Amino acid sequence: MRTTYMAKPSEIERKWYVIDAEGQTLGRLSSEVAAILRGKNKPQYTPHIDTGDHVIIVNAEKVQLTGNKLRDKMYYSHSQYPGGLKETRASEMRAKKPERMLELSVKGMLPKGPLGRKQAKKLHVYAGPEHNHQAQQPEKYELRG
Repeated sequence: MRTTYMAKPSEIERKWYVIDAEGQTLGRLSSEVAAILRGKNKPQYTPHIDTGDHVIIVNAEKVQLTGNKLRDKMYYSHSQYPGGLKETRASEMRAKKPERMLELSVKGMLPKGPLGRKQAKKLHVYAGPEHNHQAQQPEKYELRG
């Protein structure tokens, strides 16, 4: 009788990857990063266990948006008070908080619930080319396509 392999949390080996967002399209970059955070690029992938790696994204301010998204795309936040809905254009978001733009995009592609929140904590985004994770000896990750 064959049994299906299930990864155990103690067996998981985590790596650190650095991805340069310069010139990359937001959605295509985000979907690949979400797959790495979930561990879908590993043969040990188990859906209900966090098998993913840590991802460091640099140059978030240079990420591309196609079409008229820079002008038309809106980000919404609410203060939980009546009339507390705030709108932010993608162009403003890229100018003020480019890290937040990428974080929101990737977080939307992760599972909802405790597992997704745990996987989202392994994402580290920086607006410029510098990051403070040299001690983890991250590898440069080449994106597909």
